[in-house]
Amino acid sequence: MPAPQRMGASANSPLRALIDLAALRANFALFRRAAPRSKILAVVKANAYGHGVLPVVNALTAADGFAVARLEEAIELREAGVVHRIVLLEGVFSAAQLRVARAHRVDLVVHHSSQLDLLDAEPVGDEDLWIKIDTGMNRLGFAPEQVSEVHARLRALPRAPSNVRLMTHFARADDDAAMTVQQRQRFSIAQSLWAQAGGGSPEASLANSAGVLLWPDSHADWVRPGIGLYGASPCASRSAAEFGLAPVMTLQSAVIAVRSVAVGESVGYGATWRAERPSRIAIVAAGYADGVPRHLPSGASVLIDGRRAPLAGRVSMDMIAVDVTDSPHAGVGSPVVLWGHGLPVDEVAAAAGTLAYELLCGVGRRAVFEYLG
Repeated sequence: MPAPQRMGASANSPLRALIDLAALRANFALFRRAAPRSKILAVVKANAYGHGVLPVVNALTAADGFAVARLEEAIELREAGVVHRIVLLEGVFSAAQLRVARAHRVDLVVHHSSQLDLLDAEPVGDEDLWIKIDTGMNRLGFAPEQVSEVHARLRALPRAPSNVRLMTHFARADDDAAMTVQQRQRFSIAQSLWAQAGGGSPEASLANSAGVLLWPDSHADWVRPGIGLYGASPCASRSAAEFGLAPVMTLQSAVIAVRSVAVGESVGYGATWRAERPSRIAIVAAGYADGVPRHLPSGASVLIDGRRAPLAGRVSMDMIAVDVTDSPHAGVGSPVVLWGHGLPVDEVAAAAGTLAYELLCGVGRRAVFEYLG
């Protein structure tokens, strides 16, 4: 097998983010099977959810396009030679940004009247537009009853856009059927009003990861998987494994010290953990500066030499302490998995009271990223 590609910190760092590109492609294939009649817009914003955007995009050449949040993300992809469709989910906010987006052939999401003003003031361009409809997220988008006005403004532009699509975003596709049904109904109203205004039946996009896996009748023309591509579950009540998703990132480090702690002695800041028996404590080179959540509680699991062992005390900036009393073979140099293969990132996130999104996006710059497969 070829040597893995390494990016990031010094090769001497014990902290490794192993990115399994074969698992990424397998997850993509799962979404393709789940929505076989839809095109796939792979969401790679926020540095591909912390996985490294260029290796991820290069591994997902089968995608029909990529979605990013910020203009600089789109520019990075174009300057790296990416020729796929790129959709800018937040759109642009100035004439200068509009000109740059056009120069880089970026599709624009339009979700606010001020963006229509920009198009009216800077009419030279033939970009594709995605009109965002707010169906209940109350974040970005036009209300359904505004679509006739939006269509009229687009039709009045000195130069009409090449193509227009309609899109929305589900707020609770993972856990609230009633709200999701309501959002779909509101989107249908917007589609009807668009057609009545003379806009015909443009392509549509509704489904995020949860929508693709749980709401097959919402797939429409384009689906937009995000977190599921990276092997985390889009649904709190079901594991990634239940959906057939494989972890893409395995964050691992190593034991750098082992010490004996007597009964009654404490470990770590705040002395929140005390030994109830003669204990062996392994110190691991990973802390909240590296992305290990600060609020991960005592008792939460890590894997040492492939066996679960509980966290002992608070997460520090650079280190964690782990009770390896029941793992007699653990020693200096033993490999430690913080999440990934064998320890789902969703489990670690739940223990810390957060989401897998935050953990994956929060891996620190000291980690060496190794791309496999």
